[in-house]
Amino acid sequence: MQNYVFVIDTNKQPLNPIPPKKARRLLNKGKAAVFRMYPFTIILKTAIRQSRRCANNNPSISPCQIKIDPGSKVTGFALVQNNQVIWGMELEHRGGLIKKKLESRGAVRRGRRNRNTRYRKPIFLNRKRPEGWLPPSLEHRILTIQTWVKRLIKFCPVNEIWVERVKFDTQKMQNPEISGIQYQQGELAGYEVREYLLEKWGRECTYCGKQSVPLQIEHIHPRSLGGSDSALPTLRERVSNLCLACEKCNQRKGNKPIEDFLKKKPSLLQKIKSKAKQPLKDATAVNATRNKLVKVLQLIKVVVTGTGAQTKYNRTRLELPKQHWIDAACVGDIETLVLRTSQPLLVTCKGQGGRQKAALNKYGYPIRHNPLKPIKGWVTGDIAKHQKLGIGKVTPRSKGSFGFTPLGTKGYKSCKPQDISAIYRKDGYTYSFC
Repeated sequence: MQNYVFVIDTNKQPLNPIPPKKARRLLNKGKAAVFRMYPFTIILKTAIRQSRRCANNNPSISPCQIKIDPGSKVTGFALVQNNQVIWGMELEHRGGLIKKKLESRGAVRRGRRNRNTRYRKPIFLNRKRPEGWLPPSLEHRILTIQTWVKRLIKFCPVNEIWVERVKFDTQKMQNPEISGIQYQQGELAGYEVREYLLEKWGRECTYCGKQSVPLQIEHIHPRSLGGSDSALPTLRERVSNLCLACEKCNQRKGNKPIEDFLKKKPSLLQKIKSKAKQPLKDATAVNATRNKLVKVLQLIKVVVTGTGAQTKYNRTRLELPKQHWIDAACVGDIETLVLRTSQPLLVTCKGQGGRQKAALNKYGYPIRHNPLKPIKGWVTGDIAKHQKLGIGKVTPRSKGSFGFTPLGTKGYKSCKPQDISAIYRKDGYTYSFC
């Protein structure tokens, strides 16, 4: 089952999304045309009655809810209409790459100063961060989510935005005895810690690496030998002493020290010890952006928030598979949920490219000149249709013919700019389907 297709009328007002089969009939009969490739949207060629009326006043239009499951690396999106998931998307962020590039740029500046090269002096006294400042790698997550929410509102009648406000409650994981959490002793108890362990240990057995099997919470250092536990708030390690193991490995280990259990596997022992000490990096990244994300989205539409434990409970109760876009559909207080799609759109943030004027070799010397973009109206990554070669990606050149790579192939062919017509213009993202 594929994602539903977005439909807009002749005035570019959003209508109800329709199944792909119905959209294909409209295109074949000439009643509609392709308006946008990603997300796939068609525009009607003939006007319909009451197309300008809002969704609340027009009974033929059913409003949708945008549901979002923010993550440190991947954010899930889902469109829900009348308890039916009609569209899904997984957005992969590039916060790690941004951080890496900023560190590289800072290292170059420090290197120039240490070499006494002619360069501007460091300035420290005139810098003041504004209130609510976030690192660029975290700010990027908020901006990309905001961009896609605005994009979906243009093509779909949306009345609410549902957001999972917190992925992990780190304070509750460190100290489960803390008061003031309503779900702590109820049916949601334990979901925060278990969900964190699933993501930290890759949803597989820590000792044998088995996947898609029931996993049990395991103490790396046995409690009988003084190991800490998340249920003992006075001890220091707590959740860092927990991992996941299948039933067979859990029984084999028993109360043995991990050094004795893995004495024949020193590399695995070292890997587990180093990974157990890792801080709550991803959880902290999500928690740092949750409040600002809600404030930004409240300026667009009405926002309804939910918790990470509530999302996990809904998905488990409805017996749905673990995927980011399905987690997004399970955000908030829901009773039933029907999946009308099983093929979400996979989006990866790539950025708009660098502004470096010259390409450098490994020693830092320029080897070629990078021309200014766009070139004759084209940039690398545009998708076009060739008269003979079909549909493919364009690599423009400042002189001579363009490069053209047909989709699904690795062959690199030459073409003339006048022989291709644009289908999709690069917008900083790459797209694929699950």
